[in-house]
Amino acid sequence: MKKPNTNLAVPSAPPEVGATLQRMRLERGLTLEDLSRTAGVSKSMLSQIEREKANPTIAVAWRLANALGVSIAELLSAETPKDESIRVLEPHETPTLTGDHAGYVLKILGPLELAGRYEWYELVLAPGGALVSNPHDPGATEHLTLLHGSVELEVEGNKKKLKLGATARYEADRSHAIRNVGKTEAKALMVVIHR
Repeated sequence: MKKPNTNLAVPSAPPEVGATLQRMRLERGLTLEDLSRTAGVSKSMLSQIEREKANPTIAVAWRLANALGVSIAELLSAETPKDESIRVLEPHETPTLTGDHAGYVLKILGPLELAGRYEWYELVLAPGGALVSNPHDPGATEHLTLLHGSVELEVEGNKKKLKLGATARYEADRSHAIRNVGKTEAKALMVVIHR
């Protein structure tokens, strides 16, 4: 009879995600409330994870990693990463908002730590799709550069059609809408500056 192997490595304890999560959150200048809103995870759950009172599920870890702009492996790693001179965010790591019924996809290209000051997005509109926005904070402006297709911009009833490569600059503290008036997909780069 074969003897059981008693030299097997004892599994290490699960990683202490809380300390890593807190470090990453603070490095980005985010409050628990900021991260909760962006990741779609309750503030109380985030607090419990950071205090090592709870471990995140894979789904929660995935949402947190996406919100922080890191991979799940980085979030679950207890090691402090070496200073990287270039940080690449892979396409699947880019947070994305979809307006299924409105026909738009908004990719959040800017880092979360700048949210509320400077934000930039890739906007993709299906034919007939629209991104309709309520007024932003007082003094906010948007800068929209058309990369592909045909869009019409409306700010409080004033309409302008953009030509390919053109950039529209407008007050975003008024009701505004971006509509695809063409027959093909439209793509634009949008920068929002908050005062």
